[in-house]
Formats: sequence, C-alpha cells, structure tokens
Amino acid sequence: MLKAVTSALAIAREDWDRLANPPAAEFNPLVSHDFFRCVEESGCAIAKTGWMPRHLVMEHEGRLSGIVPCYRKRHSQGEYVFDYGWADAYERAGGRYYPKLQVSVPFSPVTGPRLLAATEEQRRELASGLIAMCTQEEASSVHITFMPESDWTALGGPLWLQRTDIQFHWINNGYSSFGDFLASLSSQKRKNIRKERTSVAIAGITMHALTGEDIQERHWDAFFEFYMDTSSRKWGSPYLNRRFFSMIGEAMNENILLVIAERGGRMIAGALNFIGSHALYGRNWGAIEYHDNLHFETCYYQAIDFAIARKLARVEAGAQGSHKLARGYLPHKTYSLHYLAHPSLQRAVANYLEAERAGVDQQQQALAAHSPFRQEQDF
Repeated sequence: MLKAVTSALAIAREDWDRLANPPAAEFNPLVSHDFFRCVEESGCAIAKTGWMPRHLVMEHEGRLSGIVPCYRKRHSQGEYVFDYGWADAYERAGGRYYPKLQVSVPFSPVTGPRLLAATEEQRRELASGLIAMCTQEEASSVHITFMPESDWTALGGPLWLQRTDIQFHWINNGYSSFGDFLASLSSQKRKNIRKERTSVAIAGITMHALTGEDIQERHWDAFFEFYMDTSSRKWGSPYLNRRFFSMIGEAMNENILLVIAERGGRMIAGALNFIGSHALYGRNWGAIEYHDNLHFETCYYQAIDFAIARKLARVEAGAQGSHKLARGYLPHKTYSLHYLAHPSLQRAVANYLEAERAGVDQQQQALAAHSPFRQEQDF
C-alpha cells in the first residue's frame, strides 16, 4: 500500500531511520528523521514557504517498507538543480509548471538515498508511486535530486530522464596530517595554500572547531547573524530561520561541526558542517567581516583538518565553485532523475539533457586536467 503523509512527524523516527540509514550502510545525517523534523517543525519547509510535505510511504503486511521524502512545490527555490528554463518555456507555451513534486533534502545539495527502501524492487515501486502521485496532485513533474548513482542508473530511461552536474569533493587518501595532504600537491598549489592559511593567522583570526555540547546558543546566535548577512547579500532570501539552528543544535549536535572564526574576542565568521560515518558535508557559511582567504580557511581547510583527524573518507563541499579545485577538491558528478507528465515537455527536456550530459562529461575532464596534485599521484 502506498500513501502520502503531510509531515515527517507522521512517520515514526525509528521507521524512518531504519530505512534511511540502515546499519550496514553509510550514515548520512542529512537524510535522518531528525533533520527533516527540524526543517519542517521550524517552519522552513512548510506549505507557507512553498515546500508542502507530501512524503510517500509504502507498507507491506502492516510494516513500513519504504519512504520517499517529497514536497509539493510552487517554485524552484532551494533545490540547486535548476529547472527555471523548463518552467519558463512550458508556461510560455501555455502550460502550468507549478505545482511540481520535489524529492530532496530541503536546501541541501548533498547526495544521499532518496527512495528509502531495502531492495531495488521496492525502490522501483516507490518510483512508480511518485508518478501516480504526480497525477493525483495535478503536478507537472517529479524531480529526484542528488541521488545515488546506482539508483540513477537503475531507474533511468524513457520515463525518468537522467541529469548530471558537477560538485567538488576532497578525498582523504590516508593522510595523517594537513601537512601530509599538502605534500601530495604540486609545489605551487602547496605554497598558495600555506600563504592563504598564514594570511588568516596574521590577521589575528583564530579558528574553533566545535562539536557536540561545545556548541552553545551564543554560537548559534552568532552563526545566524553570519548566515543572514552573507545569504541576504548573495541570494536575497535566506531559507533557514533562527529556530532551525537551535533545533538541530539540540537534536543533532553530535553530527554537527560548527567552525567559528574569532578576531579580538569577537566571533566574525562561521561554517556549518554535518558529520557522517564516512563524509563531512559542508552546508552553510557566513561572515560579518571581510578578510582575505577567510572563506577558504573556514569552509575548506578546517573541514580537511577535521576529516583527517576523524579519518573520514571525504569532504563534500556543496554546490558549484571551481575555485575549490586549487584547494584540493576534485570534480565529482551528481545525479538526478526527472519525470515530466506532458509528452511534449518530456521530449524537449530529454533532448536538452542528452546534450547537457555530454557537456558535463567534457567539463569534468577539463577540470580534472587541472588537478592540483603532483603529476605522479594516482587518484
């Protein structure tokens, strides 16, 4: 049986986490029940903000066997896989693109499971349920973004159109220290990073990597100020409210790394990261003072330091940013699937995506050719 529910709270935490993060799988905090509860209960991802929860659940013999975190949306904000051109073209042709169904972690360009079920057969059943729900909701389309490559490959085809993009990830090749990582880089890149880190220290800035109970409300107060200042200047409309940060701080503090930069006893910048079993996920950053290289130190180098200390396999640094390449973050593909109910729109987007995937392949090759690592390194 398949049905839609209108809140993460309608699903028991133990059932959600059993399917999202099973014991044998890599733990990803951003698909946990705690994260979805916080982003919804705080008022960030609710109908009023254009994110109406329509989580698809599947039961077999009275036991929950599948979940799809899904939202009925009236805009395309906060997704990081852009379909504004599709919406504009369809509406200029007389169609109605919104509402649509979005399968994702709100405001988070982080890869992880999206069809939460144990078997491929069950995941196919959930995908079919999404198409049925698209009809029931009178939506134009369904979009499954930042999903695992394995599901993308298994489900892609005439119904589910395949899309790719590029992110930058730092890979831990067994480094024992930041200096060990630097030794793997070309001489020029190594010198540049040392110079960037030194410039931050010379400016009198000290860095603090906080986790667990070390993160206090005063840190969230400061971080929210950073987040609002930087997000308002860059994007105009921040997605997350102050209550959200307090809620994740209470519910998920052991899975959070909050990097705080101080100068003269005053907190001036910060970066929010989530800690998984294998990866550190960089999410939000902000600052109220500008200093050369402060962004690189707070977001990238502190994350590498932490990943090495925790023996994490990688750091996923979020959306976009080819400037990350020179700092040891290499290009990796991300994957999404798209179902469009109108046949003409489906055909047009299919043609577009075929060309776009080829372009992404070429972009990845071009970026990899400018790897910052020494030529003899085999990555």
